[in-house]
Amino acid sequence: MAMTRRTVRGLVPVLLAASALTGCSSDADSDEAAKPEKTAAPAVKTAAKGGTVGGAGSGCELPVTFDLAEDWKPEAVLPVDPDSELGGFLTQGPVDLVCEIDAKPAGHIGFLRVWQGKGGNASPRAALEGFVKAEENTSEVTYTRLTAGKQALTEVTYTFRSPLMDGPRLTHAFALATPDGPVVVHLGGLDTDEHEDMLPAYELARKSVRVG
Repeated sequence: MAMTRRTVRGLVPVLLAASALTGCSSDADSDEAAKPEKTAAPAVKTAAKGGTVGGAGSGCELPVTFDLAEDWKPEAVLPVDPDSELGGFLTQGPVDLVCEIDAKPAGHIGFLRVWQGKGGNASPRAALEGFVKAEENTSEVTYTRLTAGKQALTEVTYTFRSPLMDGPRLTHAFALATPDGPVVVHLGGLDTDEHEDMLPAYELARKSVRVG
C-alpha cells in the first residue's frame, strides 16, 4: 500500500465522513450483478491533451497509460502499512490506490484516482462492482460497456451521498483488465458541479487508455 502527502490531507474529510457513517447501511443495490449494462454513453466534451501518465518518468508507473488534461498533475503514492488506519482508506473493495492525479493546478477541486487489483482474470465489471459495493451511501448505479480503440472497458456512474456535503454527488469510474490485474480510474470532486466541470479530463483518460 502507498500514499502521498496530498493523500493524507485529502483523507481527513474521508476519515470524518467514515466516522459519521459508522453503523449506517449502504444505499447500494445488494445485488450489483443483477444490474443490466448499457452499451453506449452520452457524448461528453473531451479535454485537450496536456501529457500522458503510466509510463516510466510520468509520475505514476502503471500497467496502463492514458492522456492527461493540461495542468493535471500525477503523483505515485508511497508505501504504508495496509493494517494501519490510513492503509484501510487506500483500499476500496478489490483494488488499492496507486496514483493520484490532482486537478487543483488546473483550477478544479478533485482528483482522478487510479486503483489496481490483483489477478489477471478479474473482469472490469467485477472490479467495478466490488469498488462500488465498498463505498457507503451509493445509489442510481449504472454500468456501461464501452471500447477505447480496441480496448474493452466497463464504466459505472452512481450517486454518492455524504453528511459533509450539501447534496448528492455524481461519480464516474471506468475499469479495464490488464495482465497485472484490473485497473479502475475514478473521478470524484467536491460536488456534482465540480465533478461535471472535470468530466472532459475524465473523458480524455477514458478514450485514450490502453494496456502497457
